Amino acid sequence: MTKGSKTSNGARTKLRLFFLNHVGEVLEAEQLRTVAGGISEWARRIRELRTEEGYQILTHNDRADLKPGQYLLETPKPQPAFAREISKETRAYVLDRNGFTCQMCGAVAGEPHPYDPTRKTRLHIGHIIDKSLGGSDEPANLRAICSVCNEGASNVTLTRPDLQKLLVQIRRATTADQLEVLEWLRKKFKAS
Repeated sequence: MTKGSKTSNGARTKLRLFFLNHVGEVLEAEQLRTVAGGISEWARRIRELRTEEGYQILTHNDRADLKPGQYLLETPKPQPAFAREISKETRAYVLDRNGFTCQMCGAVAGEPHPYDPTRKTRLHIGHIIDKSLGGSDEPANLRAICSVCNEGASNVTLTRPDLQKLLVQIRRATTADQLEVLEWLRKKFKAS
């Protein structure tokens, strides 16, 4: 093991223990940098706690009441962490194909979430057929899904409405809502 990797593992351990000793408290970036021993990649160690160890460390991207540079560990129990087998290229392809929009609720990345306006929409890549049920990491089995939907989507596969059902819903909507849908479609497809 190289000296650099020992330093980064040590910083991650220190950060994990600090978060666990301050569950439910808003922590500032400068505090965390100090805890990590002043290393320049302290924020990467926090991302590793999230992605590799499953700790639900929230930022301003997750909750509107957090300012940039603030972090919050809501619960000491990590979510199951899975190896990242989906390449950056595949992730970018799926997000672009899905229009940076959650395929379950329609929330758009970076905007306030429609079901929880205190949180900005953060998108993840989710499996249509879960890996635990035999699903693959192929793009055809992947979709953009927001944090809110992802929290409740464990092993759930929702079907998209077919065209007929979608048109029925639009026809039933108020004129104002229909115009809003039209405007959204114009923006999405850059029509005039």
